[in-house]
Amino acid sequence: MILCQQKDGVLTAEVASSRVSHLGRFGTGLQYFYHHLSLPNHNLRDVSVLCSYIHLQKLEVPHNKIKDLSCVSHMPYLAILDASHNEISDFFGFQPPKNLKEVNFSHNCMTKMKDLSAYTSLSKLDLDYNSFTEISGLERCCELTHLSLTHNKISKISGLDNLPLTDLCLGGNQMERIEGLENMKSLQVLDLSLNRITSLSGLQNLHLLGSINLEKNLISEIQECKHVHDLFLLRNLNLLGNPVQEQPDYRLSVIFLLQHLAVLDQEKVTAEEKVSSVNKYDPPLDVVAAKDHMTNLVYQLMQPQVLYDSTLPSADSPYPMLVLTGPQGCGKRELAHRLCQEFSEYFAYGTCHTTRGPYLGEVNGSDYHFVSEEDFQTIVHMGKFIQTMKYGGHSYGLTRDSIEDVAREGLACCVHMELEGVLSLKYSHFEPRYILLIPTQLEKYMGHLKSRGLYTPSQIDMAVSRIDLYANFNRQRPGFFDNVIPCDDWEEAYQMLGQVVKDYLLLDEQGEGQNNNRASPDNRSTVSGHGPEEKPPSDLSRSVSGTMSHSATPLDPSDPAYRNYSTKIQAQLSPQKSPAELASIRRREQLVREAIVGRSPGVYSQLFKSSAQTAPSSLQSHDPDTHFSEDSSSDGSRASSVLSVPSSAGALSVLGHTLETHKDHMTSDQTPDDASPGTDHLATVITPSSERRPGSNIKPILPPIPTGRKTPAALSPSPSPSPNPAVREQGEANKEG
Repeated sequence: MILCQQKDGVLTAEVASSRVSHLGRFGTGLQYFYHHLSLPNHNLRDVSVLCSYIHLQKLEVPHNKIKDLSCVSHMPYLAILDASHNEISDFFGFQPPKNLKEVNFSHNCMTKMKDLSAYTSLSKLDLDYNSFTEISGLERCCELTHLSLTHNKISKISGLDNLPLTDLCLGGNQMERIEGLENMKSLQVLDLSLNRITSLSGLQNLHLLGSINLEKNLISEIQECKHVHDLFLLRNLNLLGNPVQEQPDYRLSVIFLLQHLAVLDQEKVTAEEKVSSVNKYDPPLDVVAAKDHMTNLVYQLMQPQVLYDSTLPSADSPYPMLVLTGPQGCGKRELAHRLCQEFSEYFAYGTCHTTRGPYLGEVNGSDYHFVSEEDFQTIVHMGKFIQTMKYGGHSYGLTRDSIEDVAREGLACCVHMELEGVLSLKYSHFEPRYILLIPTQLEKYMGHLKSRGLYTPSQIDMAVSRIDLYANFNRQRPGFFDNVIPCDDWEEAYQMLGQVVKDYLLLDEQGEGQNNNRASPDNRSTVSGHGPEEKPPSDLSRSVSGTMSHSATPLDPSDPAYRNYSTKIQAQLSPQKSPAELASIRRREQLVREAIVGRSPGVYSQLFKSSAQTAPSSLQSHDPDTHFSEDSSSDGSRASSVLSVPSSAGALSVLGHTLETHKDHMTSDQTPDDASPGTDHLATVITPSSERRPGSNIKPILPPIPTGRKTPAALSPSPSPSPNPAVREQGEANKEG
């Protein structure tokens, strides 16, 4: 340090020789020279002695008082120059070294840029903390990738077109808008902090941009982020110190608009924040349906709890419902009305509520209950809705009363709704059959919507766009809809719909095999020793429906006729079980009954099971009194199962009575081997409770126990009572006999 100051800041050869480093070969490889010279913080003013250091490749003279760098003109191999924190005012006041790549002139006194076309190898230029007012002279720097001009007096971005810049720092200037960057397609990092920028417009075409620093500007609107919405590589955005941060839910709003962000305002964006932002500002249909269901359920639980007419005697038998769904104007409302008219013995129309006005031809109370938004919210707060949705700016909802009015008549409920309503209804305890009506000919569908004269062009476009939504749901979620019917021709669609309903109800099979269906109940009642012959389900449903239609007083759920009818209507609407399920249910029912009556398995129970499995050929011939036709029974079982099946209480009653009869036989000196046919025959007779239909993803919910069902005493050996009073009375008569 003393040597440096001997001549008042003039660099001497001795000092320079002591600061060189990186000895390396040069030219032919036979000569060695030092390539690096570093002289920081030496208070140097004159470095002309460096003119003789022609082989230098890196020169560092920061934090001095240098004003002239003309010595660089004698360094043709110089690649890196650091002259920051000096007093240089002449912009590149030296002959350009042909290999010069990096230059740092920050913290100097430069005011004007000049043409740098001769510096063809220049790749990094740092001009921070000078007094530049304009960017110029860089147009031909075809290798320039990093440019920093922070804390100058630049008010406008210019002179950077078509440069291969990847990093641009222009913070601390006087810019009010972003411009002049449209053609910088390679830009990846942009720093515009500490300016007066009010908008992000001008960045929308920089598709490689990954980081933007706009700290301490004047951005006040969240919507400005839409200008960078399509920059899918953007990972880091800094808006600290902007008025926009005072907006409510600012962070979630920005994260929602820019889902690809990884860092916002120097804080990492978490996955939870991204999910929360989507759920808040554009929730998926499932989330909306879940929120609606949660709201309706909370208000329902605040009301007095009662036993509804749609609560059937069996916990395994859901109330039968049919839901038609599809895009707007697909004909689901018209088909629902027509279906309820033709199948009036089975279905009735469930009327929904809506806040929209009636279309031409719609009748209040028949097609919809048209209410105001205030009345709709009042009904919500009263806990009457089981399903609500919004579509086209209007609210729609299905009340519990609409379903109960139909169930009170002993009929299944048929309704129609959009996809949002289907998702909401699937969260409830109801398990309807869902039929999708979807147009396949777009031109015909659009023509139909226009011809009705009810919809605006925007409504038509929305309805057409939702066709793909329905198709995607059906494709991505197998079993979400039970049937899909094209609705380009309403007459053909109705014929297909009618056939589907007939298949559900097994009406065709009932017509063909009516004799077998009537024979099957006789065989079952004869074998089990229970009540008289019963009518087929279709006849029973007609008689009960007719009785209810002429009577002003609905049936009491405790009434035997109500339970019989409920069981029968479920028998028409339920699928069959596989043999493995039947065997499993039989075992569970037997264990349940034994637990209820306080009995443990008999000594010979395992022998009976093994005997039943190893000697099936001897079963039918052992007890001629209990022999029956297997074909007849299977036909009857098939005809009685579509959407649900009869209550399992009857099966438990049959099981209890048969076990009592079996006990009487055992007391009459019957061996375990002789008793096994009765056990196996019992396994064939018992009708199990229903299975959940394919495609339903609703968890079963136990309904309340209907009035009139009695629980047997804990120590009573008698079997569990049957829902059918005739069967129960017959069982008691057998025990008395």
